[in-house]
Amino acid sequence: MKNLLFVALMFLLPNTLLAQRPKGEEIESLKIAYFTQKLDLSAEEAKVFWPIYNDMQSEQNTLRKERMQKMISFRKTTEIDNLTDAQVQSLITSEFDFKQRDLNLDKKYYNRLKSSLPIKVVGKFYRAQEGFKRELLSRYKGGPK
Repeated sequence: MKNLLFVALMFLLPNTLLAQRPKGEEIESLKIAYFTQKLDLSAEEAKVFWPIYNDMQSEQNTLRKERMQKMISFRKTTEIDNLTDAQVQSLITSEFDFKQRDLNLDKKYYNRLKSSLPIKVVGKFYRAQEGFKRELLSRYKGGPK
């Protein structure tokens, strides 16, 4: 009987844990609702903001996917000691490259936003991004309570 209960828990526990984690679409819906509330955009501002935001998200997602592929190959290596010095250096400099490309995207979209919207709206957006990250972390940290 104990073995049967153990086997049942082994199958149910991962599903329960996964059910508590938000899905990508759910997070994006929460983010859009959060930004809509915090930015309080006029109809005209919304027509300008959302296409820029969507372009930014698309480029960031592409970069993140590329970065994840690089990280997956790095994680497959069990020991750094098994790599050559050149391979280790390549992995490190590759990470710097991804960080720089991410920063370049941030600057690109900051310039697009500030040239199209009042700077206070842009400021609210950056504040809302940080606020959303904090809220999401606190919401899903440790699951529902």
